[in-house]
Amino acid sequence: MREIEFNLDENPFIDFLSSRYCMNARINVEKLWDWCHENDRSFFVMSLGCLLNAVNRVPQLKRRIINGKAYEFDYLDGTCPIMDEENEIYREMRVMPPEKFDSILIWHDYVKELSQDILSGKSEGFAVDMHLRDKENIANFSCIPWVDFDSITNCIVEANQIQPLLTWGRVNENHEMTVSITVSHIFVNGRELGHFYEYAQKEFDKTPK
Repeated sequence: MREIEFNLDENPFIDFLSSRYCMNARINVEKLWDWCHENDRSFFVMSLGCLLNAVNRVPQLKRRIINGKAYEFDYLDGTCPIMDEENEIYREMRVMPPEKFDSILIWHDYVKELSQDILSGKSEGFAVDMHLRDKENIANFSCIPWVDFDSITNCIVEANQIQPLLTWGRVNENHEMTVSITVSHIFVNGRELGHFYEYAQKEFDKTPK
């Protein structure tokens, strides 16, 4: 990460009761949905990759306040809950972004293997205290595949927590899927969220290779 020039003292949102806000929008996922079913790949994992790629394309989503100074990370990893429903095992994993791999297909297999190792106890999961996560180069992801929701609210650990929180839901009959993103208004405005959704749609429209 690197320190950036950003006047925190004059930011209009720095002293708000909470600088966190949320946006929800639908993305068409038909191309990736069909590809995953035709190629026996996990739509959950591939969706995580698409959204993580989109987050990393927006510089403002990679900014944090650490020890009273503004920083921007070079890239963000993704953290995400995983579960073994049959055995009621719930863990959390941290994954590197697909850009660190030669292809998103190699990344897909890396995530699948990591999640299986964590759920089996072979590897430790991600376990950093919620109050300390702004110091990590991460964005938090969560999938609710049982519900085709229009909007969602999220728990707020601290009023001015910065890291992005993303949640996506069930794919409906029109191959649309709601993606919710919670951010801090200190760094992120509507324009940047517009860029995020634009990048996310492009990611879901790509043919994986």
